[in-house]
Amino acid sequence: MSEITQRILKRSKEITENYFNFLDRHIADVVSGQTSDFMEINQIANELSLSHKHLTDMVRKETGHHPCHYYDQKIIDKAKQMLSETDKSISEIARVLTYDPSNFSKFFKKLTGQTPGQFRKDAK
Repeated sequence: MSEITQRILKRSKEITENYFNFLDRHIADVVSGQTSDFMEINQIANELSLSHKHLTDMVRKETGHHPCHYYDQKIIDKAKQMLSETDKSISEIARVLTYDPSNFSKFFKKLTGQTPGQFRKDAK
């Protein structure tokens, strides 16, 4: 493998790791109320000093998936944690995650195959 190819692969891994770390911090900021809304992918790319296309290309190259896939998955992981570890209502969790409760339930079911209520019941 050429030195240039190795540098490109190293950079794509670095960009992907930076993206995942940014998502973790950003989701924590939304949940804590420090940030009022989730950012768009192009805004995240800008925060990472990348173009939207470059971020997308590097994450896809590294993982095989679009950055939105991981963004949604990390939001769902946080929702699952809140559903299983707190007594907050599903509506309250939806609002903390900046969703309208009915849209949140659809989003959750689309990604998990269960409603938030079913997930909570099974988790206990």
